[in-house]
Amino acid sequence: MTITALDRRHVWHPFTQAQTAPDPIPITSAKGIRLYAEDGREFLDLISSWWVNLHGHAHPTIAAAIAKQAQTLEQVIFAGFTHQPAAQLAAELVQRLPDGLTRVFFSDDGSTAVEVALKMALQYWRNHGEGQRTRFLAFEGGYHGDTVGAMSAGKGCGFFDTYGSLLFEVGLLPFPATWDGDDDVGGKEQAALVRLDDYLVDHGNTIAAVILEPLIQGSAGMRMCRPAFLQALAAKLQAASILLIFDEVMTGFGRTGAMFASLNAQVTPDIICLSKGLTAGFLPMSVTVAKESIYAAFLGENFDRALVHGHSFTANPLGCAAALASLQVFADEQTLAKLPQIESWHRQGLAQLATHPQVQHVRVMGTIAAFDVVTEDAGYTSQIGPQLKAFFHERGLLLRPLGNVVYLLPPYCVTQEELAHAYAVIREALDVLVN
Repeated sequence: MTITALDRRHVWHPFTQAQTAPDPIPITSAKGIRLYAEDGREFLDLISSWWVNLHGHAHPTIAAAIAKQAQTLEQVIFAGFTHQPAAQLAAELVQRLPDGLTRVFFSDDGSTAVEVALKMALQYWRNHGEGQRTRFLAFEGGYHGDTVGAMSAGKGCGFFDTYGSLLFEVGLLPFPATWDGDDDVGGKEQAALVRLDDYLVDHGNTIAAVILEPLIQGSAGMRMCRPAFLQALAAKLQAASILLIFDEVMTGFGRTGAMFASLNAQVTPDIICLSKGLTAGFLPMSVTVAKESIYAAFLGENFDRALVHGHSFTANPLGCAAALASLQVFADEQTLAKLPQIESWHRQGLAQLATHPQVQHVRVMGTIAAFDVVTEDAGYTSQIGPQLKAFFHERGLLLRPLGNVVYLLPPYCVTQEELAHAYAVIREALDVLVN
């Protein structure tokens, strides 16, 4: 029986309507930016396989580190035990994060990293005797994962209406999305801050934290905001003694041009969530990193002050080894120095698309580029998305539009020629499918 037949018989795929979706493409191997299919086709992976791959597929340094670790310690319970890869990784992350983020809590994926952050914020205030602080604020369009707490924080993205009865109340603020040439960004930022002020007047002493994706909202369509907005937001929250949570599950590890979006924005949150690129796409792992003052609030003689959360594979040694090796690759290959060049290549490609009559809201930040396709049914469910994806697949590109939003988020090993080819195919798609 073929891989496809076995898959069709037994597998339930994510974000897929199985009745109408085409057969999934069996991939047998990958190297660098290329995926190799069972039928001999090659695909340029221009979305880093759901935003997780940093340095290219099958990077030998990371593969070797995992293999070496597997021969010594593959797993150990992390309650009451520790191991060198976890302790070293925590120290390495703290060294690279904004000053003040010092305590690393390991978990499994981006959703659980957010769940941990929400629990930390809620219990932080309870442990301080302010149990009335149970409210959270988030942003319209924000997406934070698919577990219940993460869905609640991300209810503004519109993906979770089916599960509304499970979700807790979260206040929503407008997100001041901007793009190249936007002449109303200041007004949008001011409107969001005024909405925050109003919410603080009504509910200020009941708010535990504000959570957002800094600089770029990913699943909402790569919507971008300015560092100045995050700085103004952080100042207001600090003055009101409200915690700030940055969901850097996607933006972490170089995507915005700096190692972390918080460094790019020059804002230090109270809690930060990291996943996706943490292990460079090799293994599932996440961390939630908090300030020392957050950690200190959980110390005491009674267990009820402790953070009661954990996972079977918390701080898995193989995942830690992969993450450490990825950080070593950053140093060995001077990866951060490559990122401005990738941004420049994006800008060159987008400049050729910007004049197309069906292209609007061109935007780029670091290694992420995006634009909107002008269509009557704009949004995540736009019919142009599946049409474009099929067109790209036929021409050997792994691009997965977010509705009518086309974006590129490649591994850092991408070449100028590969990106130029991708933009040429995108131009062809616009000419064929949209006009």
